[in-house]
Amino acid sequence: MAYYNDQPIPAGQWADGPAAAAPVDARMAFIQRTYLHLTGAVFAFAGLCALLLYATPLPEIMLSWLGTSRLSWLVILGAFIGVGWMAESWARSDSSKPVQYLGLGVYIVAEAIIFLPMLYIAMKVAPNAIPLAAGTTVLLFGALTASVFLTKHDFSWTRGLLSVGMIAALIFIGISIFVPMSEGLWLFFTCAMIFLACGYILYYTSNILHHYRTDQHVAASLALFAAVALLFWYLLQLFMSRD
Repeated sequence: MAYYNDQPIPAGQWADGPAAAAPVDARMAFIQRTYLHLTGAVFAFAGLCALLLYATPLPEIMLSWLGTSRLSWLVILGAFIGVGWMAESWARSDSSKPVQYLGLGVYIVAEAIIFLPMLYIAMKVAPNAIPLAAGTTVLLFGALTASVFLTKHDFSWTRGLLSVGMIAALIFIGISIFVPMSEGLWLFFTCAMIFLACGYILYYTSNILHHYRTDQHVAASLALFAAVALLFWYLLQLFMSRD
């Protein structure tokens, strides 16, 4: 059990304590910084995706390469997991702010690259799916965030369940590369992943209120961005499946 000094802390003198134990001004400043960084990450991701889609041949190159072997997606998935782990460790680093921002930047670039093939296909076969998925992501994220801030529930107890769910999802994806899955099974998996992404949003949002230190806004924004990207990915797949 963590112990926090319950003596009053003068406003403006809180540097690195948990948000739950911080004075109101420090807690509000941390939350504002976190969501400003999240907004910046989302706009940077959208801008980078647009640049790569419209100004480079990278989407066609990636699709061509992915079509050469069933193992191609495993390579990309493995690389993304490795880069994501490295970026998160940098963002949570206490060594320097530049390292934290480097982690956030690297993760945004990695997300943009892994999204390129699906965004390119969506633009060709289901262009309406992109704004629908984006709008639904914003609505769900807003509703989930509001529920945590209004109830102030601590969802840290879901960490184990979310980890098991993500491991099961990775195993399913790996198997599906070699064993064809029915359309109904893929639809079920997509809906399950949307539910899992919503769980991660609840988990990370409650951590912002209860567990992150007030100087960890970069790490908190990266965690939220990862959950939002996961939600958008599977909502986009869901809306694309209608076409």
